Amino acid sequence: MKPVAIFQHTEVGAPGALPAVLEQLGVPSVVIPLVDGAPVPASPSAYSGLVFMGGYMGVNDGLPWMEQEFQLIREADRQGIPVAGHCLGSQILAHALGAQVRRNPRREIGWQRIKVAAVPYAAEWFGGDAGAEIPVFQWHGDTFELPPGAVLLASSADCPHQVFVARDRHLGMQCHLEMTPALIELSVERNGHEIDRELAAGNPAVSSRAETLRDADNRSAAMHAVMKRLYQRWSRKLAR
Repeated sequence: MKPVAIFQHTEVGAPGALPAVLEQLGVPSVVIPLVDGAPVPASPSAYSGLVFMGGYMGVNDGLPWMEQEFQLIREADRQGIPVAGHCLGSQILAHALGAQVRRNPRREIGWQRIKVAAVPYAAEWFGGDAGAEIPVFQWHGDTFELPPGAVLLASSADCPHQVFVARDRHLGMQCHLEMTPALIELSVERNGHEIDRELAAGNPAVSSRAETLRDADNRSAAMHAVMKRLYQRWSRKLAR
């Protein structure tokens, strides 16, 4: 089986638990470290699927390498190759498929709950959790509109578009399901000033530093189980 290509944009935006989850599902993967200057491949044909991770940059920044990612995703869509995206990656995916990306009314940072849509299709992707509220890790300021024909699978109180599926094979996740305790610590160390600023402004969608770090081992493990169920469904459509 061809490997899944995982695109890493920043150090903090590492793949975290994702490669291990894919390995558990019998799916090989390779990380393409754009953070270290690796080029965006010209074609997706060497890979069974593509996954785009997070980053501090935005879809509307006009970055040349991101324009190359848009083209890569569109070519993968034409070839029937599944694409997934985490946080920035979900916005890149949505934009490549024709949706607008804009500022969310509030930044979401730390542990927040998403609500799975109470429909059978959402249950199929989340493994029977339709209608459930699931704690996930967030760190974002932008949000995506849904691409044409996409189905919304989960929402949050402060960001209605959290998880979507397009073409029954492309999976966009605004939340950071891949985060490990080490990555959470690194995020707070590098970007904790954002937490301080948002709390000072009275943003209710932001957890304190202490709450963001609390019980990270157990919270992350539970979140990884959710990610595994989503990727189990996603991996059905991988190019063989």
